[in-house]
Amino acid sequence: MEQGLLLITLGLLFLSGLVADRIGHMTSLPRVTMLLLLGLLAGQSGFDLLPDFAMTAFEPLTAVALTMVAFLLGGELTRENLTQHGRAIVVISLSVVVGTTVIVWGGLTLLGMDPRLALLLGAAATATDPAAIADVIHQSGVRNRFTETLSGIVAVDDIWGVMIFALCLAMVQQSGGWLDPVLVAAHDIGGALLLGAVIGIPAAFLTGRLEPGEPQQTEAIGVVFLTTGLALWLEVSFLLAGMTAGALVANFARHHEFAFNEIENIEWPFMILFFLMAGATLDLGSLSALGWTVVAYIVLRVASRVVAGEAGARLGRVPQSDRHLYGPALLPQAGVAVGMALVAAEAYPAWGPTIMTLTIAATVFFEVVGPPCTLVALRRLATARRDD
Repeated sequence: MEQGLLLITLGLLFLSGLVADRIGHMTSLPRVTMLLLLGLLAGQSGFDLLPDFAMTAFEPLTAVALTMVAFLLGGELTRENLTQHGRAIVVISLSVVVGTTVIVWGGLTLLGMDPRLALLLGAAATATDPAAIADVIHQSGVRNRFTETLSGIVAVDDIWGVMIFALCLAMVQQSGGWLDPVLVAAHDIGGALLLGAVIGIPAAFLTGRLEPGEPQQTEAIGVVFLTTGLALWLEVSFLLAGMTAGALVANFARHHEFAFNEIENIEWPFMILFFLMAGATLDLGSLSALGWTVVAYIVLRVASRVVAGEAGARLGRVPQSDRHLYGPALLPQAGVAVGMALVAAEAYPAWGPTIMTLTIAATVFFEVVGPPCTLVALRRLATARRDD
């Protein structure tokens, strides 16, 4: 019975993805937002139509979807791209991560929140949603200096975010706990980078060799599934592992463009499941649970993205026409932020409900509002360049 329901649910979700795609084209809204809204209607905050076991059954598939996104983002970190945009990628990503932490922490502290709790929330606010941003870029069809730099920023900013979060967690720790969060971050980041190298180097050598000319689709699927499975088994970041493997393939494979094309060809069905499930798990009730704190957190994160993005763009010496667009384009927020919140809530149970409720509430907002902001930024820049 459960197997039948699982297949029926899977079929309906895929068809829902087609509906969301068509509505997105008709309304000019990102299909990511449409999928999240459909998931919201079908999930616990809506009509509660999804069977409970479906959530658990689809978890590995959503991890595969994110690894595919990470693999494609890693493919943007080529020698050519880093030579042209490397300064901007590093400076803007660091500026946004540090700026977000400081501004959110300072703002919440001034509003009366415990500075230690505010610091943890500021660090968690640094995370972005690479899947949403990557899909908006793909849907927009825009490919230029701005999108190349934006993709590079999204590929690396969660690395800085995890490091900042570990540092903030260690600073807040009451008793000799400096070492534990640092070791956890080192295991998560270092283990993921090592895993990505272990998979990426052989994959770069084999790509285009198993079958003369273009690599096989089976080859691409195998690399992604192996990366995801090993990352989950070793309890390291599958995002960083996938990004590392993708970067190595992009820089060392002879036929790397074909490898990325194969992943792009199979990515969308997995992304449909990911965004629908993300929407289904969102709890709208959490939006009103903390009142003004939720509003303040959202406003501070938006302000920090805009201010820090502008500052980083100036320091990164990007063209003036692009500078004010990086902050709005980096608003989407999802999985990594929730993961940070879970770690912080476990370390400080007394603050756990506040941390989780606030982070999830902000995720609801930024997952729905963030992708349209990214799309508007891309289209505004494309329109401005056509008018020049």
